[in-house]
Amino acid sequence: MDCKRTRRGRDFIARHGETVFNAARRIQGDVHHTPLTRAGFAQADEMGAALAACLGRMPRLTLWASPTGRALQTLAVVVEHVGLDWHQAHTDPRLAELGTGSWGERYYADLAAEVGELVHPGTGLLKSAPDGETYPAMAARLSGWLADTDDDPGDRLVIMHGLSSRVLRGLMTGADAMPAIGAPAAPSVPQGSLVMIEAGVETLVHRGTGFAPA
Repeated sequence: MDCKRTRRGRDFIARHGETVFNAARRIQGDVHHTPLTRAGFAQADEMGAALAACLGRMPRLTLWASPTGRALQTLAVVVEHVGLDWHQAHTDPRLAELGTGSWGERYYADLAAEVGELVHPGTGLLKSAPDGETYPAMAARLSGWLADTDDDPGDRLVIMHGLSSRVLRGLMTGADAMPAIGAPAAPSVPQGSLVMIEAGVETLVHRGTGFAPA
């Protein structure tokens, strides 16, 4: 695809690479640190190469990430490709994944055997745990992050998660609220995927090879 820079203000939004929890089919939610697998590091490498193909070396790029280990590990690999300093990245807990309450760290299969279907049909979106975060609450915190960072100069890279990135992308592209969750959500992309949003329009830069839902 043609990613030639034409004006300022593009957002490159990445879904982190595969983790040990993803590989084991366990719910991560807001678990703070679940390390990347070798496949996850490879996915981060692919995103970094795709970003470098778009932006070249040492681009003007504000770096943002969820403060979770998996997002920061992904960021470290991606920014190495474009020659930027990982230590210059900003983190914000509002970019974290949907809070899953007592469902966090459970195996999907074990939990599904107890409570039934865990994903809203036809959406790929995990249902909210009874004691977990709701999608409208997540949309509110992400809207707050967007408002507070509206004056970021030029392009930026944001490394985050499957569910939270879908809601952020939905907010940024003006998507309608999905009835199942009461909040906007963009289409699902696999782990290790990178999209670009410019003037409210999303373009897929790199499609990852991850398998996890969301």
